[in-house]
Amino acid sequence: MGSQSNHPAEILLHQASFLQSAQRLDQCPPDEGREVAFAGRSNAGKSSAINRLTGQRTLARTSKTPGRTQLINFFKLDDERRLVDLPGYGYAKVPLELKAHWQQHLDGYLTGRQSLVGLVLVMDLRHPLSDFDCMMLEWARKSDIPAHVLLSKADKMAFGAAKNALLKVQTRMRKELGSNASVQLFSSPKRMGIDEAHGRLAQWLFPAEQDGGEG
Repeated sequence: MGSQSNHPAEILLHQASFLQSAQRLDQCPPDEGREVAFAGRSNAGKSSAINRLTGQRTLARTSKTPGRTQLINFFKLDDERRLVDLPGYGYAKVPLELKAHWQQHLDGYLTGRQSLVGLVLVMDLRHPLSDFDCMMLEWARKSDIPAHVLLSKADKMAFGAAKNALLKVQTRMRKELGSNASVQLFSSPKRMGIDEAHGRLAQWLFPAEQDGGEG
């Protein structure tokens, strides 16, 4: 395909393949290796982001029905590494007991999964820091899991306005939520922010190589 990738993660991401789905924690794959989870409110652009970062159009199903992804979906990168697509919900038209079920297992997964090395939280730049987003950042902070925020749909705003919105989100996260998550602008259709996101995934999936590359 021509050019060499800067990120070992990028080559690996392009090999991603569906591994399995889990409705409950006890259905997840063995808790070993390294895992990066993606989360996002319904319609935040999470599935599109996963598909863009893996260079695959249909790896994560993009659905027109909010809250359709009701399972924890695992994608294999290699024998040691996985991506995880967490249930997206927000204004999903589902019964309260089902929402409670998701929340319980999401909480259990985020607080108890030993192989989880990072959380990518996808937020619509125009509607950031929803209750769901704040809850996810709080879970990550309490569980000591590094988090990285993709402010998606950045192409829907003028560049100056998008930059302004980014700074506001960063400030709010630090001051109001006590979160030290990193934040970036992202657009799946415009391929904006792909390299930065690949770099963050590389840090989490290949920590030894990142340490060795300093100098």
